[in-house]
Amino acid sequence: MSEEIKMKKAAHFAEYEKGTPGKKSDHIKTEDFSVFYGDFEAVKKVTCGFPKGLVTAMIGPSGCGKSTMLRSINRMNDLIPRCRAKGKMVFADENIYSRDVDVVSLRMRVGMVFQKPNVFPKSIYDNIAYGPRLQGIRNRAQLDELVENSLRQAAIWDEVKDRLTSNALGMSGGQQQRLCLARALAVKPEILLMDEPTSALDPKATAKIEDLIAQLRGQYTLIIVTHNMQQAARVSDLTAFMYEGTLVEFGETKEIFTRPAKQQTEDYITGRFG
Repeated sequence: MSEEIKMKKAAHFAEYEKGTPGKKSDHIKTEDFSVFYGDFEAVKKVTCGFPKGLVTAMIGPSGCGKSTMLRSINRMNDLIPRCRAKGKMVFADENIYSRDVDVVSLRMRVGMVFQKPNVFPKSIYDNIAYGPRLQGIRNRAQLDELVENSLRQAAIWDEVKDRLTSNALGMSGGQQQRLCLARALAVKPEILLMDEPTSALDPKATAKIEDLIAQLRGQYTLIIVTHNMQQAARVSDLTAFMYEGTLVEFGETKEIFTRPAKQQTEDYITGRFG
């Protein structure tokens, strides 16, 4: 991560810390929120808030509930048989688990990038235009602008601008992941979820994704699940540590990694378990 990006990250968090109007508002928050797979409670009565415009990293050992928690934010867990939620998750002053919530609309506002790139077997252009077309946008000039802007935001425009009609499956893994990010951004979400977005990428591609996360800070609320604690320390403003479905500690990343309040957090960060 460049020094310029590090400085921007520090400046943005300093602005948040000042407590200026709207800066400390939670974009999404939970109250005694639990997720069950059948009778098994994978996420246990979590109460927390994800501040608007900041990057929050969720860390913890495999099976601790962090990905389940992340996928709850846009109700992706609805697709899993016998999975159910209990408690509240509030977004835009509404419990998103209320029966009358439009899940399709929710997922437009809360985008997601998965662990492995999941590009469509279509052209690069059609991958990006897919979401806007679902929203009813048909004007070619408007779609062209959305496609270009989204690819530029994902820092991949210069690499693909001359082959937008080529099949996206022909791209490298790192390019495919940035394409998926551009596709998520094309529908103009407010919140962006990222589930281990660099675990399948080489170090060079990982660095590009991390730089993009830093550049998107402030424009979107980003919530990232990662096993890579160095990555969490580099890219996030806040860190949530989960263990066996419980939120053990949640706070400023610098504090979590240098002066954790809980012994369990310190043990995990220093490699004593996990």
